[in-house]
Amino acid sequence: MGSGEIPLKRIVTLCAMLVASPAAAQGIEQTKGSFEDKFRQLDEVLPTANVYRNASGAPGHQYWQQEADYTIETTLDEDRRRSSSRATIRYTNNSPDSLPWLWMQLDQNIFRNDSMAELTDDFGGAGRRGPAVSNASGSQPARLSLEELRRQQTMEDNQFGYDIRSLRLVGGGELKRTVVGTLMRIDLPVALAPGQSVEFTIEWDFNIVEENAVYARSGYEHFPDDPRPGGNDIFLMAQWFPRMVAYSDYEGWHNKEFLGRGEFTLEFGDYDVSITVPDDHIVSSTGVLQNPTQVLTAQQIQRLERARTADAPVFIVTPQEAEANERSGASGMKTWRYSAQNVRDFAWASSRKFAWDAQGHNQPGAENETVMAMSFYPKEGGELWQKYSTAAVVHTMEVYSRFSFDYPYPTAQSVNGPVGGMEYPMITFNGPRTNLNDDGTRTYSLSEKMFLLGVVIHEIGHIYFPMTVNSDERQWTWMDEGINSFLDSIAGYEFDPTLPWSGGIPRDVISYMISDNQVPIMTHSDSVLNIGPNAYTKPSAAYHILRDTVIGRERFDFALKEYARRWKFKRPTPADFFRTIEEASGTDLDWFWRGWFYTTDHVDIALDSIYKLRIDTKNPDIDLRRRREELANEPKRIGVTLNEEQDLPIWVLENPGVRDFYDENDQFTVTPKDRKDYRSFLDGLEPWERATFDRAIREDRNYYVLNFSNKGGLVMPIILGLTFSDGSTERMNIPAEIWRRDSRSVTKLLHFPKGKELTEVVVDPNWETADADIENNYYPRRIIPSRIEAFKSEGSTSRQGRDLMREASE
Repeated sequence: MGSGEIPLKRIVTLCAMLVASPAAAQGIEQTKGSFEDKFRQLDEVLPTANVYRNASGAPGHQYWQQEADYTIETTLDEDRRRSSSRATIRYTNNSPDSLPWLWMQLDQNIFRNDSMAELTDDFGGAGRRGPAVSNASGSQPARLSLEELRRQQTMEDNQFGYDIRSLRLVGGGELKRTVVGTLMRIDLPVALAPGQSVEFTIEWDFNIVEENAVYARSGYEHFPDDPRPGGNDIFLMAQWFPRMVAYSDYEGWHNKEFLGRGEFTLEFGDYDVSITVPDDHIVSSTGVLQNPTQVLTAQQIQRLERARTADAPVFIVTPQEAEANERSGASGMKTWRYSAQNVRDFAWASSRKFAWDAQGHNQPGAENETVMAMSFYPKEGGELWQKYSTAAVVHTMEVYSRFSFDYPYPTAQSVNGPVGGMEYPMITFNGPRTNLNDDGTRTYSLSEKMFLLGVVIHEIGHIYFPMTVNSDERQWTWMDEGINSFLDSIAGYEFDPTLPWSGGIPRDVISYMISDNQVPIMTHSDSVLNIGPNAYTKPSAAYHILRDTVIGRERFDFALKEYARRWKFKRPTPADFFRTIEEASGTDLDWFWRGWFYTTDHVDIALDSIYKLRIDTKNPDIDLRRRREELANEPKRIGVTLNEEQDLPIWVLENPGVRDFYDENDQFTVTPKDRKDYRSFLDGLEPWERATFDRAIREDRNYYVLNFSNKGGLVMPIILGLTFSDGSTERMNIPAEIWRRDSRSVTKLLHFPKGKELTEVVVDPNWETADADIENNYYPRRIIPSRIEAFKSEGSTSRQGRDLMREASE
């Protein structure tokens, strides 16, 4: 028997072998209490369908959501790094409930020293966007980094949070307010009835945080080495105005405080925002610029119009003009007015350092047939941003629209600043930059290139999810981050598959799924320790498995598009997502949602053994000869082998007088009785049995029984890569339902024509199911490949993280 062959066992009939299989015994054991139904339906977990959200996952016929419209005037005090604003808010109650009060979000209050976020943030800093500062497990001495010391000093030296100067009912008096951390209750003089609206004004100021010092989602960045005395700043303004708290059919007021990790739950509305900044600043903003002639030069307006039909980005503000602005200094203030319809948030950026390029993206037949893709960046962005930012914006819209809907807004913007990556309607903040060399040139590493491409794709993708499909980020980060990570991985591979992308496919999540600190995906956002793998990578990997392995691309893509279409400009919940994907794909996926989203099981399917079976002919002249040949191929007893090596005498050969019948006829000698029993067996078969038996003898197929065990707990399809003795290969996909009666071990029968013999079987040959241990996937087992590598104890920088562009010029 060769080393690449499958072990051989013989049977009289296949039925006899299968009846006695281990799986049958385990089935009996299950009745004694060890049975676990991985395919139990989710009805007991998901909320009951109702008139607002139906059982198919679609909005119900009485679905409603609130509306909040804002008219805002804001002024940026660059020198004091302070914002002063006034807003008129019109809140419309579309719910069936009377509302005696309203709630607002005061997100800037998170930076107060007495905020819940600050008081409950543990020393490891896991809840902040910035780096951890200690070993939270306590296994090492506590340490303070300079970054953390800087943060502590910044918080001590500044007073952050909102200073609300006025809150008044339009046409009425001052409104009573109660501030609760990052929330504020507004008591109404009369309850707001269903279908009614209320208007009120609010005036506020706040000190803008330095993002690099406190690790925020917005703030300013200072450039002290710029030519202008005192340097220059980039301002990224988000969570800058008090926003209405969401009120929904499934929760009422969403009064979970902002702790930093769980992002935002918001209402759609229309915005008219006037932004007053130094007159040499360039402003990027949610919405469409309403007064270009007052803030742009005639040449810049002409460039902007030319960019609408250009095949490549056109500079509206050139890098040379931006650098001239850095050297000039403002002579006054200028107001940029932007308007945005049906958006759930509003953000903007301002700096004299910005160059600005733009290119029109065509969507024939869409509500916005031309979308202006635009990028704003300082000289530090360099060639990296010139080449890739706006190109990535356009590419993202092309890919995401295939999976969802036409890009819904008139602009899509990428802005460079201190925030590594954040998203808002029509505008995103993205961090990567070039490196300045001694000779004044700028270069970048492969990692920085991939970072820019990846973050722009990801953040622009968020304008689809959750800026349009308005899921609740405060509770369920995975609902938008998971879908977005899935789609940005697709977009990345479509942009350039030769780049070493990682982070969104099944093989990327294995280390997290087998770790001790894993929590279920359905864990509340603020309670997750490792938010990246939990809310981004693991759900993305799950969707790849659904698309490529469980459902198939055509049906999964249809279902995802249907989910996006149903919940465009609406607020879906996890149940709406689960139900829609099942209903539109025609696939019962409760086992998948339960395993991937509600447990911490991982994938580890082991192929434990394979039995090779061939039908016994019952003909003694054939079967007994086969058995003699099989015995001859078995290893000799070790004692006999050692005797031969010592050349010891054999008694029966030395004394021929003791030989008898059995020395000439072994146990496989055919006797008349054997032949008589064979004829009796054939005569005793029913006609259908004889026909079946004769066909099996004639075809002489190769049968294999494969024994699998589920070591990780997560049931999955069993994907098999089969290799045969003739060199051919096949792929077989066994649906996950094979585990429905026993989630711990299963046995599968395979059969192939005569001459087609298995030599190797591999479970998950393409690493598509996040199987944690690939070595138990091989049968026969393989020698585990590794390397002898000389190394230093200190790790070296990877090549893709080095600036090879700079090194090549040295």
